[in-house]
Amino acid sequence: MATATKATKTAKSTKAAKTAKAKATRTKAAAKAPRARTASRPAPAPAPQGIGDVAERAVLIPVGAALMARDRIVTTVNDTISTYSSPTKAQAQMRRFERRGDTARKRVEREIRKTRVRVERELRERRREIEQAVAELDDRREVIASRVQDIPTYVQDIPSYVQERLQTIA
Repeated sequence: MATATKATKTAKSTKAAKTAKAKATRTKAAAKAPRARTASRPAPAPAPQGIGDVAERAVLIPVGAALMARDRIVTTVNDTISTYSSPTKAQAQMRRFERRGDTARKRVEREIRKTRVRVERELRERRREIEQAVAELDDRREVIASRVQDIPTYVQDIPSYVQERLQTIA
């Protein structure tokens, strides 16, 4: 019981310290804001006075870039260390990762389902259109077949029809 109380107090004091630090950071940022606006205007670069200034700049630029990169790496490492500094924090982070992965998996499954339903619907529509076209072609085929069967009858009737027409003309 004493261990749980101690852990709770430690967690509360850590949270309070983080809150105070965040507030201090915001206060500093707000205080710097007016200066930041004026600082955002680039100051004209002083003209180099000689070869020594050019050489000095040639050395200082890469050194400054390396130091900025180092600062970023240190910040990233410190954030990572603070995230995984204790087993409970590491487990909490793993739970966050698990929830994020689960959410992503569900989203992908939902998209797959929607795509499958859309494809099945389009397939049914196309199948229905093809079946209707086949039925229409079958009807036309039957009409043509019946007309083809009637051709011998028409051919036999042609001589008598021609004689009748000739008699009406003469």
